[in-house]
Amino acid sequence: MVPPAKAPLNVLIIGQSGRLEYEAVLFAASLQHFTKGVRLFVGEPQPGPLWPNNPRMKNPDVRELLESLGATILPFENTAFGHAYPNGNKIEALAALPKGEPFVFFDTDTLLLDDLTKVPFDFDRPSASLRREDTWPKLELYGPGYTQIWKSLYDRFGLDFESSLDLTQPDEFWRRYLYFNAGFFYYRCPWVFGETFRTYALSIRDDPPPELVLQALDPWLDQIALPLVIHSLGGGRDALAPGYLDGSVSCHYRMLPLLYAREADQVVETLERVAGTQEVKSVLKQYEAFRFMIYHGRGQKVRALFDRANLPRREQAIRNKIRREGFWMR
Repeated sequence: MVPPAKAPLNVLIIGQSGRLEYEAVLFAASLQHFTKGVRLFVGEPQPGPLWPNNPRMKNPDVRELLESLGATILPFENTAFGHAYPNGNKIEALAALPKGEPFVFFDTDTLLLDDLTKVPFDFDRPSASLRREDTWPKLELYGPGYTQIWKSLYDRFGLDFESSLDLTQPDEFWRRYLYFNAGFFYYRCPWVFGETFRTYALSIRDDPPPELVLQALDPWLDQIALPLVIHSLGGGRDALAPGYLDGSVSCHYRMLPLLYAREADQVVETLERVAGTQEVKSVLKQYEAFRFMIYHGRGQKVRALFDRANLPRREQAIRNKIRREGFWMR
């Protein structure tokens, strides 16, 4: 018997009016440069009652270039989040992907640095980015601690809290608790992952446990729900070998000034090589931040402000220094 063909790896990013559509071009160009044999989908939110303005990509040059780079533009509807919480696009777009096929989601502000197929994904054990800071929860004087807050969420969804803990970390230290950056995540089926993600996120948003009464949910809702989703599907912090994503294969740069300020020389060289082809340059230079940071040399001026071997510990300090010098752009 001939074995069934191996399902393709589907890669999903979000393309939306404004900065994200230009980031999508850079992502697609870097993916094509290094990787063959995957399918790139650019999820595009469609107009509807949850959007006061049309969220679709507006630049026809962007759409044409994305398609020439091999991307499929994938329309999807917002029925739960929309303008009030655009991070919810990454949740709602999953239902538009092919059911039952493995996927990797990336935030659009990601640059590929090597062949994505080198990453040893186990699609039965989902995981997500561990390149994060202690952004949530923020503890208040006399309020509940990390254990109370996180356990209330695991209890809400009938999940085992104790098995999610990193017992090498001290009690009430944020790294003890399962927490990811939502810059990438993956699983064997986008429908299963997406429905679980949506269910958990809406429950937290619409009926938060009492322990969350002092906590901000915006913009952290996706990152609050994500560890619960991953734990419920049998994944965790150790499901993906370190050093590939957010490492040798991908860089979640967040904003171009941050890329130039803190990333390795290889990242900057890859950015400028991929962005330097004529067809990519002709599109990216239409967006001000890309034009000035990459093509007019502002990025290199930002880079000269920092010692990569001795960066400030917190990202906010890096941002503040760039702003003081008048170089911040987004």
